[in-house]
Order: sequence, then structure tokens, then C-alpha cells
Amino acid sequence: MSRTGRVVGRGAGGRIARSGIARSGVELLSSFRPRRALPTMVLLSIATGALVGILVAGFEQLTVEVLLERLLAAPLWWQAVAPVVGLGATVVILRLAGRGATPSTSDEYVRAFHERHPRLPISQLPAKLLAGVATIGLGGSVGLEGPSVYAGATVGHGTQGLFGRWLRREEAKMLLTAGAAAGIAAVFKTPATGVIFALEAPYRDDVARRALLPALLASASGYLVYVAVLGTAPVIDLGSHDVDLSIIHLGGGALLGLVAGLGGRGFAGLVRWAKGLENRFPIGMRILVGGAVLAGLVVASDAVFGHPLSLGPGVEATKWLRDSEHTLLLVAALLAFRVVATLTTVGAGGAGGLFIPLAVQGVIVGSFLGQAMGVNEIGLYRTLGLAAFLAAGYRAPITAVMFVAESTGTSAFVVPALIAAAASQLVAGTSSVASYQLDKRQGVVERRLALPLTSVLTTDTLTVPPDATVSELVHIHLIGRREREVPVVDGGQYRGMCGLEQVSDLEREAWDTTLVAGITRRDLPTARPSWTLRDTMTQMDSNDTDHLAVTDDHGTFIGVVRADDILRLDEILDETEGV
Repeated sequence: MSRTGRVVGRGAGGRIARSGIARSGVELLSSFRPRRALPTMVLLSIATGALVGILVAGFEQLTVEVLLERLLAAPLWWQAVAPVVGLGATVVILRLAGRGATPSTSDEYVRAFHERHPRLPISQLPAKLLAGVATIGLGGSVGLEGPSVYAGATVGHGTQGLFGRWLRREEAKMLLTAGAAAGIAAVFKTPATGVIFALEAPYRDDVARRALLPALLASASGYLVYVAVLGTAPVIDLGSHDVDLSIIHLGGGALLGLVAGLGGRGFAGLVRWAKGLENRFPIGMRILVGGAVLAGLVVASDAVFGHPLSLGPGVEATKWLRDSEHTLLLVAALLAFRVVATLTTVGAGGAGGLFIPLAVQGVIVGSFLGQAMGVNEIGLYRTLGLAAFLAAGYRAPITAVMFVAESTGTSAFVVPALIAAAASQLVAGTSSVASYQLDKRQGVVERRLALPLTSVLTTDTLTVPPDATVSELVHIHLIGRREREVPVVDGGQYRGMCGLEQVSDLEREAWDTTLVAGITRRDLPTARPSWTLRDTMTQMDSNDTDHLAVTDDHGTFIGVVRADDILRLDEILDETEGV
């Protein structure tokens, strides 16, 4: 009896355990799946990817075949002049055809991903692509993946506009992510990398997991359409991939990861500085100075290396490294030329991405360190440098490792690449070349508290002048409108708050003779329209109040924000779900 009981008990327990594991597995898988409209999402994701594949193929053909390759074969004087011509053409295209569009590309995808109501006008897409053609095709040192990602995100967002009646906001954002994945998959001929990048780019320490299935479908269809047109030749060819791995290589990967991680961190900080030049100097000055710097780099790099290796995204630089041996001084000089060229292009308003420049700089760092250590497998170190530098600069380690796996076509480099990418994250800090990355996905309350104060700002609030009597304040505002606190405003200028707490300390007989100015509370802070709801709640809590006046920098009264309005977040927002 007892044996039977024990057997039954174990059997039931085993079934319960297996059932629990099964449920956990199903729940995990379901968290990566769109919540509804699955057939519609499948069809739209495939169609989005195919269209993006065609767009990227045309963009790359025009940029590389028609312009860049001809530029690389042109006389030196034209190679020196071409970048400034490209930057000038970029500005003209964006202002006229793009109606004032910015040169930002892949950053626009990340920004739109985090916006509640993203705006990626399809009308600006041709201008952005042509701006990328002008910048990169005429020698700007940025990557083709930026306009490709922007094209994918815009097409995905535009698809939502056409089929919005059948899609929720969450599903519309999935199409935006799917389009970005297709853009990367096409331009690099790496479909898995496209998926991982689109999911990883919006966050530094998280992924957009619910967009996985649409991203997979769009990436696959975009890749197939692209390679059917232009073939499968890799963007960056690192040479032979035959190597016998040993524990020494793994240790070398960790060391390279730390070095490249610091380099990627520094470069990311410099990129953010270069982007900030837009707000400090007029575009004309930036183009002239940037064009002069790029021209000088072309002439100098041609004299030093025998080729103008500062031109273009940097693929020619990796070929130069691969085809022959060079001194450490030349390799270090090449890294300096490439970093300055990319920063100059970004600062001067060029349109393009930073994925390829980061990868190229990683290849150079790997070449330098491998050569300095005297290793024979220099190709391995170039690949690991690529993974570590890219992982640190974009804060996208999984993308970097997947790019290595797909680019090399071998599994031998995956483990050391994982070690290099992981080591780079230890020293990468929080900086990234992507301007709008968040640390991680936020919960519903966190996302709401990140909203601007203007989401709950009341601008039609009645105010009281400082020369009004307390009796008027009480009967008109405190009793008549049931207000607890009222802003005191004199000729548009905010003077303080006055309410029940101040009136309660005053004798009833003095109401008719006491002016509001005499009991106004002036120690409360004033909020600014640029504050978030989190900033506002923090100030309210610190000052023990549930009202804050909102003014501009000159003290002009704008309105009032109340704690009750912030707490009624369900009435502020019309949706609560996101990707």
C-alpha cells in the first residue's frame, strides 16, 4: 500500500512538474509572439521585408556602383573635393526635397520606437535615401546601414498607416521593428543579424522581444529579395577563417574585448559630441570646416598609405589590412584617420550610419593588438576586434556576435567572439552611438512618469491678483470652485500660491481687510514645461504639496499641474500596452 502510494505520489509529482515546465515554456514562447492578428502580421511583415529589400538594393547600387567606386578610381583632386560636395548636396536635398528633414537615420528608428505616436513621414524617405547617396557615394565616412534602417522603419510604419484599422499600436510598432530588421538583413546580407539588431538597438540592456516573429519574417523576405538582385558577397571580407582554437585565443579574445570596449566607449562619446555640434554652429560653417578636414584627410591618407583610405564607410581600409602586412605605426595611423573622418562627417551633417564605421575600427584595433602580440591568426583577432568594438559602441553584444557568425560563415569564431563581446561590455559604460537608446524596457507606470509635464498641464486655471481680499479668495475660489490652492498672479507674473492652509490661520473678521499678498506662500518651487511627470512628483513630495505652478524662465505664469491629474494616468493615456 505504502509503496503504491509512493509510486503514485512520484508519478503525480512528475506530471505536475512536467506540466509546470510545459506551461513555463509556453508562456516564455508566447511572450515573443504578437498578441493577436497573427495572420495579418505574418503577411504584412513578409510584404514589408520584400519592399525594403528592393529599396535597399536600389540605394546600395546607386551609392556604391554609380558613385563611390567611380570616386575611388578618380583623380586625387576630385577625391579631395567630393566629400564637401556630398555634404552640401545632402543639406540641399534634406531642406528642399525633405522639407527640412534632419540627416538622422538609424537614430530615427530608435526614437520612433520609443515614442507613443511615432512619426516617420513616408514623404521624407526619398530625401533621406538621396541624402545618404550624396554623403556616402561622394566619400563621407559613414555606413550604408543608417539609411537602410530608416527606409525599413519608415516602410513598416507606413504599412501601419495603410492597415491601421486592423492593427493595434503594439502591432504597428512591431512592423516598424520588422522593417528595420529587413534593412539590416539586406544591406549586410545577414538576416539573423538584422533580427537581433532591430530588437537590441532600442535598449542598452534589454530587447524588444514581442517584435521577434515579425522581425524574423521581414528579415528573411528582405534578405531573399536583396540577394536575388545583388548576390551574397559579404560587405566586410576578413579573409581566411581557418584556425585551430586554443585557450590562448580565448584569453586573447578577452583582452581584446577590454581594449576594444574602452575604444568603443570613447568613440561613442566622441560621436555624441559631434552630433551636438548641430546646436552650436551653423550648417554652412560645419560644411566648410568639415569639407576642409575631409579633403586634408584624403590627401594625407593617400600620401601615407598609397590610397585615400579615409574615404567611404571603410571597406577599402579592411582590404588594405587584409592584403598585406603593415607596421604597427601605419595601423595606428589608419585608426586615427578613420575615427577623425567619421566624426567629421557626422559633425558636418552627413547622412549615414555608424555600424560599418564601428566594425571597421574594430578590425583595425584587432589587427593592431594581434600584430603587437605576434599571433599568427591575425584574421581571428580582426574578427574579434570587430565584435568587441561594435558591441561596445552600439551596446549590442548579441548583434555583434551574430554578425561575426554570419559574416565568417564558420562557428569557430563564435565562442571567442562571445568572450570578446562580453568583456567589452564590462568597460563600455552607458554611452552609445545611438542617441535615443534606453537602458531597458519600462513598466507601464515608468513609461507614464517619463511623459512630459505638459501631458497634465492645466492652462485655463483661474488666478487671483495679490490685491484681492481674502474674502474674495474664499468665496470665489475656495468655496465657489472648491479649489484648495490658487495661483497668485500679478500682470502675468507668478507671485506664489494661496489656499486653505493660509486662510485657516487668519481670523474670520480679518478676511475683508486682509489682502491675498499678505498671506501668499512664496517658498514653493515652480515647474517648467520641459519637466517630466517624475520630476514634478519628486518636487511635490519634497515640498509637501499637491499643486505646482508652471512658469517659463522669466516667471510668466503658464498654468498649474496637480497631483490628482498625474495619478489619474489611465485618463491621461488612451492605451497602456507597448512593445
